[in-house]
Amino acid sequence: MEHDPFKGPAESVPTTMSDADFEAFSRVIHDQTGIVINAGKRSLLVSRLSRRLRKLGLSDFTAYRRLIESRDQTDEHRELISAVTTNVTGFFREPAHFEALSRLIPFLEGRTRKGERVRIWSAGCSSGEEPYSIAMTLHENWRGLDELDIRILATDIDAGMIEKARQGAFDAQSAGHDAPPILRRYVSFHEGEDRFFVHPSLKKIIRFEELNLLDPWPFNGKFDVIFCRNVVIYFDADTRRLLWRRFAERLHPGGMLFIGHSERITAELEPFLEPVGVTQYRRTPLRSSATAGPTASEA
Repeated sequence: MEHDPFKGPAESVPTTMSDADFEAFSRVIHDQTGIVINAGKRSLLVSRLSRRLRKLGLSDFTAYRRLIESRDQTDEHRELISAVTTNVTGFFREPAHFEALSRLIPFLEGRTRKGERVRIWSAGCSSGEEPYSIAMTLHENWRGLDELDIRILATDIDAGMIEKARQGAFDAQSAGHDAPPILRRYVSFHEGEDRFFVHPSLKKIIRFEELNLLDPWPFNGKFDVIFCRNVVIYFDADTRRLLWRRFAERLHPGGMLFIGHSERITAELEPFLEPVGVTQYRRTPLRSSATAGPTASEA
């Protein structure tokens, strides 16, 4: 058969990965993100990185490892992290958290009446469904929201996800068959398009930024609410403890931390983060934040 120069590389890629390649990829991923890729996730790593081999026209994982280990490969490191980062999300995922957020609004209103600002952080926001759900909850339950100093910071390690989130456009299927009525009140469908768009009023109060949680955090203020759900579960125990301490440091007393359904705060932080519901923690005023662990600038 005559070779067609316009066709891409062959679809065939290796289905196994050498121990040396697996250890090298796992080390890079852990060093840059804190995510642990253990032996049980080897097949997942093979599957995810096979896509990069096809994209780059590489014949095996060793060639990709050489590329990763060569100089000036910052962009490909980002592609590697993006390939292995799990982006499972959805609008109003774990509804109890958003119900708790709505009950917290009187507390937040009290802060604004004192002339204080309200700040909420969606850490590990993926493609944006979580921060947009937060914004919908606030708009639905807080009269005069647009006139107040209220902002949501939404961050993720994956630059591609951040760009998608900024666009605020989602496939119609992502709403699901049983989408809550609140979602339909804050999105619009364009005729002839199989997707929907979030209302500008939601975008107005959200700032999307790329951020690796292990890096120094480029902000100094504290938050009233932090969502960090199903993110630290992929880290080792030491990294989890460090992040819980840093979150505790960045919460106002009375502020709330929402975590993933399979995550738990370690006992050493219970004096600073008291459980008030399933995977819901309130920042206590019992001790000074200085004893809760290193600040963002120190960590």
